[in-house]
Amino acid sequence: MAPNDHEKWIAIEPPLRLGQPSRTHSVLELSDPDGPPTFRESQFDIILRRQRPAPGLKSTTLPSRFLHLPNEFEFAGWGTRTMVALTPEEHARGQATLSDVAGSKILGQVMGSGLAGNDILGGIFYTLPAVATVAGVYSPISLLIATSTFFLWRPVMAELASALPYKGAPYAYLLNVSSKSLSIVGASLLLLDFTATTVVSAATTASYIAGAVALPFPSFVIGILYLALVGLIPLSGAKGSARIAIGMLMLHMMTMTILAIATIVHWGKAGNTQLHANWVAGQAPSPSAVIHKIFNGVCLGMLALTGFEDVPAYIAYIKPGRFPKVLRNLHLPAIVLNTGMVLLVLATLPLEVVVSSANVLSVLADTVVGGPWLRVLVVTDAIIVLCGVGLAGIISACEMLEQLAQDRIIPAAFLHTLPYTGSHYIAILAFILLSGVIYGSSGASLVVVSKMFTLAWLFVIMLFPVSLLLLKFNRGRLPRVPQTSLWVVFGALGTGLAMLGGNIAIDPKTAGYFVAYFAAVLLITWSTQNKAGVIRWLYWAYDQSPAMHTWRLTRSWGGRLTRLMTRLRKQPVCVLAKSDEINYLFRMVQYVRQNEETSCLKIVHFIGDSSKVDAPTEMEANAKILDEAFPEMSIDLILVEGPFHPASVAALAHRLQIPRSLMFISCPGDACPYTIDEFGTRIITL
Repeated sequence: MAPNDHEKWIAIEPPLRLGQPSRTHSVLELSDPDGPPTFRESQFDIILRRQRPAPGLKSTTLPSRFLHLPNEFEFAGWGTRTMVALTPEEHARGQATLSDVAGSKILGQVMGSGLAGNDILGGIFYTLPAVATVAGVYSPISLLIATSTFFLWRPVMAELASALPYKGAPYAYLLNVSSKSLSIVGASLLLLDFTATTVVSAATTASYIAGAVALPFPSFVIGILYLALVGLIPLSGAKGSARIAIGMLMLHMMTMTILAIATIVHWGKAGNTQLHANWVAGQAPSPSAVIHKIFNGVCLGMLALTGFEDVPAYIAYIKPGRFPKVLRNLHLPAIVLNTGMVLLVLATLPLEVVVSSANVLSVLADTVVGGPWLRVLVVTDAIIVLCGVGLAGIISACEMLEQLAQDRIIPAAFLHTLPYTGSHYIAILAFILLSGVIYGSSGASLVVVSKMFTLAWLFVIMLFPVSLLLLKFNRGRLPRVPQTSLWVVFGALGTGLAMLGGNIAIDPKTAGYFVAYFAAVLLITWSTQNKAGVIRWLYWAYDQSPAMHTWRLTRSWGGRLTRLMTRLRKQPVCVLAKSDEINYLFRMVQYVRQNEETSCLKIVHFIGDSSKVDAPTEMEANAKILDEAFPEMSIDLILVEGPFHPASVAALAHRLQIPRSLMFISCPGDACPYTIDEFGTRIITL
């Protein structure tokens, strides 16, 4: 708007907080204040309605809730407007980041199956004893039904992996399709599931070794040594290897094949006498009792599917299109191995031995072969595979803790590494401590930890259909193949709920263990996510106590707490905006306000070639309005010269020193030529 005879422009610099970049504001001064404003004048007045010189920072008439802090403590100061031109070096760095992402997809269906194969197929060592104790002679039927239920989850997991090929699922799914609070619940369940995996492996290893040799000490000592061993391995810098996992899986499958062949030969020689005797001895008195036994066996038989939740966790390393095949390669052998092996056990061993032996497969090996060699092979296989299962649990947990630290949910101390091995020692030690607490409080009982493990796994596996429902509703534009029917999603959700109810009914005390452990983990993660909020409560309690301000030991606490609150909220986050619509920008800012502890938000818009393309007309004006509407945040507007593509986003992340996981974006549609994993950002709107 050009000045005319009755109006003029003057530049006014408002007072700024210390260290904040200066910015020039334009304010219209009318020569005729009594006359009606023109259309242009009224529009300009709306845009800058209150951003005029005033003492101090953003002002308010609302009183502070704190007695000893001024009102201005709640305000972050004015935002700025910046034009950024990325350098060729920054573009090259961004392109290198994309090349690293593309180069990480190295696992085909065989290697991808090997990483989780030991966890899934090795579960037979603790699944058979747990199912046999409740289902008895009906165990083969229960395990067949239980393992077949995963046909409902396979399309659900395939669609989620296609839409969001991020590691850390289902935490990553919930983070992109819902609020951060719900994703914290998912992360807590995952951590408890990983812990239960390691504890069950420790208890099972102890039972197999105790059944093979006479120990001069209680068997739980073996479990403690097991936890120490699986903790020392990652502390030494060793990590999971697909080739080692494949080797362990081949050994396991070879052992199970030899055991199955030897049992079939023994069965052929002995006939069906033992199977018939077990069938007669284990008959339930009524049809309802039969159904009840089978249902209980199905509920605990879900243990045979544990490990499938780990497969999407490394989807970022699996080649495109291979994930559904990986699920198939793991699911079908799980059905055959668990159902077939329990049938062979019942055809060979007396029922009372089956239901009372925690090391039933080594007993089977000792029975079908006259010498100890097959039993030694089975026990050795159990130790190796279960060590692999426990190691997979601790590595998965450490990766989860690392991701939570990068997303500022838990303290950054979990990212600290040892100087020589590079291992995240705080995360490893915290995980081993939690595992030891669970192992000790359960009385080192394999039955108790197996039931608790089943509950933890069921809650985790139910997060997948919940995530898909939220994705379909909140992020429906996100491209993905295949598209799963809602009936399948609801079928998986209903099946999971039924299995949860059944497991709780079997042993309510175990559910109490689970609730206690889950509540403790959730409380810790929630507190660390809301660090500034917790400190505000602590300061409020300090502020309300006059004595605390006079004691020598406590009177300096107020300054320390306020400095800590300010420091925690200075960490910036970034939203990538494609439109200047204020409702669109408001939703993105509101998401940040509700889910992130920050007082520094940067709105970024890529404008292409600045000589040919301008920013949207209302982008700067609406950013100023939002800067005033959210006084607890300083909202900066950054206009980036250059096209919007993954390499430029990665380059900007390096320029701003903001992780891409803390750069937020609206949901891309079919017209977007890039996939969401190339951006590496979080989706926060439809």
